[in-house]
Amino acid sequence: MPTKTYHQPVQVYYEDTDHSGVVYHANYLKYFERAREGVIGPAALVALWKEMGLGFAVYKADIQFLDGAEFGDTLDIVSTVRKDSDYRLVWHQEAWRPGAGKAAVKAEIHLVCVDREKNLKAIPDVGIDFD
Repeated sequence: MPTKTYHQPVQVYYEDTDHSGVVYHANYLKYFERAREGVIGPAALVALWKEMGLGFAVYKADIQFLDGAEFGDTLDIVSTVRKDSDYRLVWHQEAWRPGAGKAAVKAEIHLVCVDREKNLKAIPDVGIDFD
């Protein structure tokens, strides 16, 4: 069965760009983070932290920059996620420019679940149906 695909639009603002009007590379990490938050939901993430003392931390990030997005673009952040173990989620995320034939940026982001003391914890139900 195919993995569910999530879409999150992200507007590129002038503040997101370098001197040439191209998105500064580190900002893609913010765009991908927003998309992951959109999938899980801000309320669920807040409840997870306040009620259970659990959150997610980036364990590994592998990013390929293929085509720079520009000021004024509205990117489509395309995400899929799989539960790799009881402790790790692996997100495949891409940033697509309007009308593009290929992704501008591709990333594989590994998240682990940790408690307030940064101890590794099993991932609780966060409302995502993992195939």
